[in-house]
Amino acid sequence: MEYMQAPATSSQGNILCCTCGIPIPPNPANMCVSCLRTTVDISEGIPKQVSVHFCKQCERYLQPPASWVQCALESRELLALCLKKLKGNMSKVRLIDAGFLWTEPHSKRIKLKVTIQKEVMNGAILQQVFVVEFVIQSQMCDDCHRIEAKDFWNSVVQVRQKTSHKKTFYYLEQLILKHKLHQNALNIKEIHEGIDFYYATKQHAQKMVDFLQCTVPCRSKTSQRLISHDIHSNTFNYKSTYSIEIVPVCKDNVVCLSPRLAQSLGNMGQVCVCARVTSTIHLIDPNTLQIAEVDGGTYWRHPFQSMVSPRQLEEFIVMDIDIIRNQKLGAGAGLRSNKHTLAEVWVQKTSEMDTAQQYHCRTHLGHLLNIGDLVKGFDFANSNVNDEFLNKMNPSHIPDVVLIKKSYDRSKRVKRRNWKLKEMNKDREGMDTDDERQYLDFLEDLEEDEALRKNVNIFRDSSKMPVESDTDDEGAPRISLMEMLEDLSLSDATGGEGAEMITE
Repeated sequence: MEYMQAPATSSQGNILCCTCGIPIPPNPANMCVSCLRTTVDISEGIPKQVSVHFCKQCERYLQPPASWVQCALESRELLALCLKKLKGNMSKVRLIDAGFLWTEPHSKRIKLKVTIQKEVMNGAILQQVFVVEFVIQSQMCDDCHRIEAKDFWNSVVQVRQKTSHKKTFYYLEQLILKHKLHQNALNIKEIHEGIDFYYATKQHAQKMVDFLQCTVPCRSKTSQRLISHDIHSNTFNYKSTYSIEIVPVCKDNVVCLSPRLAQSLGNMGQVCVCARVTSTIHLIDPNTLQIAEVDGGTYWRHPFQSMVSPRQLEEFIVMDIDIIRNQKLGAGAGLRSNKHTLAEVWVQKTSEMDTAQQYHCRTHLGHLLNIGDLVKGFDFANSNVNDEFLNKMNPSHIPDVVLIKKSYDRSKRVKRRNWKLKEMNKDREGMDTDDERQYLDFLEDLEEDEALRKNVNIFRDSSKMPVESDTDDEGAPRISLMEMLEDLSLSDATGGEGAEMITE
């Protein structure tokens, strides 16, 4: 029997560590790992404690030299930011791994576990793991400095409207809130006949100007003031001012058009009622139901003024009403309104009920009025109106009374109103005592005009009972629940009502 001889296997012998003398596999340094680490520290020169600057106001971290970035705790962005702090000192080592170690969220400490490699004696590669502690230090960023100062601004947008009512400003405020254009403003100051928006950059101010020009009929002017000039780098520092003038016409104003403008709008009557003000002025002729839109450019070429303020409106009671059907318009007439009904009305002032004085007029409110209803209107017959175009009109073409809107019981409407609007945080100066009444007028306009509230965010008021009908018992219009938004309440998610659901 023959025996097979197994092939000889080569085995590597051990050597003794030149420092401690324990047997180890051969390596280029002839040293064990423990002795090699005590002899050579590859993390030398890398700081073990680094400062990171954090802004409390905007919750951003400083990324040198001057940029601020938003980073969540233990995110990839924060990890990259911390490693950039060590990048200058890690040029001679190789980064293998990096990760966060858990720390108390309020300890203002961030601990990073870093793994690096480096070639040491005679080509031996040593790997080391160490912890770098980042200390969070508070520092306010430049943007928050400007916000806190409130007087440090680069550009200001001054919005003005020379009217006695602020309906257009209330509507404009809701549009700004919906499109969130107020977030970039350093400060918002409400003054007489307007609002001022302060911005840190010219680009934000120009964005607001462009928005206003697309939203309301207005005209703008721009001016600059030199603050400083560097002759060496040829740089200039300006403060810019944008002046926006909104047309001085509000909803429910009675206006008298020039003959040339009235002819260009389809031969409509000169005495008109402003139905609403959006990006254009919507006019309606109460004698013919003709409607027309006047944009900002047309208005400034053919300006007209409001002849009556809301305080001058008087209350009338409807004594008789006769609907006019199939009225034919003349040649060249413009569009007619399909939402209104033309009617002849006999009215009497509620303050003159002890007399037999009645007034006859035509109105565009025939679809709303019934005998015995109250209506707001303007008495031309007993008023002295100083208007350029009205004084040149034929007296027979001037109506005795122009009816504006149907009147409802305000106290009942306020109690049944189950919705609310948001407001901007602004500084108020020189406020009138009539602002509350004007704001209630604006809320009533939203209830009565569906086209006006399409661009407005309306929130459901949780403190009021929900009502599903569009009108109340007296016929006053209301906003349905389908048009309302739910107002977000953060207290429910942070221990408000949800705290009661926690069980032990």
